[in-house]
Amino acid sequence: QVQLVEAGGGLVQPGGSLRLSCAASGSIFSICTMGWYRQAPGKQRELVAFISSGGGTTNYADSVKGRFTISRDNAKNTVYLQMNSLKPEDTAVYYCNAGKKAGSGFCRYPEYWGQGTQVTVSS
Repeated sequence: QVQLVEAGGGLVQPGGSLRLSCAASGSIFSICTMGWYRQAPGKQRELVAFISSGGGTTNYADSVKGRFTISRDNAKNTVYLQMNSLKPEDTAVYYCNAGKKAGSGFCRYPEYWGQGTQVTVSS
């Protein structure tokens, strides 16, 4: 089993920045793709960004392109989300997740979830 623990959420003014981190523990050898989703009140959970095992491939939601950057440090089993130029519409609970290696190079993503961290953008 894999445990994911997020940190770094909080209250920030519009235009500000936050950096989220997510540390993985447990059966970390089974982890492949990692990423972030978010869920705003009254809305469905949506993909924010993900990053491949080696970090060479990233993908972002159109709404955060150019403002958010995902990265990972495999030596620390940690994935990060640098969020700049934050907007009130970025307010949500942010969830870290990870995929599970499923053989033949296939990654079953997302498989594991963290508990979430609240990000509130407000003046």
